[in-house]
Amino acid sequence: MKKNKILLCILALFSAILLHAQRKELNGQLIAEDDVEGIHILNKTANRFAISKADGSFIISAKSQDTLVVTSIKYEVKETVVTQSQEELGSISVQLTEAVTALDKVIVGKILTGSLQSDLENSDAKTDINFYDLGIPGNTKLPLTQNERKLHDADAGSWGYVGLGFGVNFHKLLNQISGRTKKLKDIVELDDRDKCINRLRTDYESIIFEKDSLPENLKNEYFLFSQEDEDFLNLCEEKNELKLIEFLQNKLKAYIENRKEEDKD
Repeated sequence: MKKNKILLCILALFSAILLHAQRKELNGQLIAEDDVEGIHILNKTANRFAISKADGSFIISAKSQDTLVVTSIKYEVKETVVTQSQEELGSISVQLTEAVTALDKVIVGKILTGSLQSDLENSDAKTDINFYDLGIPGNTKLPLTQNERKLHDADAGSWGYVGLGFGVNFHKLLNQISGRTKKLKDIVELDDRDKCINRLRTDYESIIFEKDSLPENLKNEYFLFSQEDEDFLNLCEEKNELKLIEFLQNKLKAYIENRKEEDKD
């Protein structure tokens, strides 16, 4: 009996190895109208996955009749079965459809006449009161940058859910494992540092160099030195201009001292 069990295990292992060996690497291409970088492609049949490059290309191990699942926040989930011809050619392309949030219904109110004065008089619409109306300083939320959108796409949503069953956000998990989320966070942070230092340079360069000036060719190096400080982003987020000017003036003194020490060496 034990020999039979061992033989069955060996046969099962051999079969699994044989099935895996039959798979080959397919060169894939995602096709869409928008950004196609960092999208996950899962071979549901073989439990293999890949992540698309900036041009939408990817490489994944697959064979005929394997099911590929393409997931992304901005596109609809796409399932496609690998055909025999695709396996033989060693390539596959997947057309993605942008995810659109549709309204269940549209409620039509009063009919407009086309006369601006008449329509305004008959309209129940009122202008919302905002902080400008009340004389309170405020700030409107700016749209996400391209890199911020990529980070949101990579890290959006919860890790999973527990209800009637258990589910895992594989899109978020795979981005964490591959290191893409961390890379995008670093890129977004660098963008924020550049944005803040460029604004400060435009607004306060004359004040910063009022007492201690620098040759023009060293100013770029000084601003880079300043924005690399670990407290720089926190100061930018505080939006206290006096603190920021004082910070830059102190960094200028430190930068000049560092150059004097380097000249001695």
